[in-house]
Amino acid sequence: MNRFIQVALVALLLAVPAFAEKLVDPTKVAPEYRDAAEKRRAEQLKQLECSHRADAAKVIARERTAFLLQCLEADAAK
Repeated sequence: MNRFIQVALVALLLAVPAFAEKLVDPTKVAPEYRDAAEKRRAEQLKQLECSHRADAAKVIARERTAFLLQCLEADAAK
């Protein structure tokens, strides 16, 4: 039992936490990549807004991807 606890603790220590992708800050990239960073940030903000809409609508997990894709397509059509 003691060996099991030791192995479990080592496994927990070695597990790397997964962090969400951070918003791109166009002011912190090289000038030649600034346009791409601004476009990426705009896309990230759209995704974040659609994610908030899904949370507000209380979309269940299995339908969340379809909701997000539909939301992003609707925003692109505007």
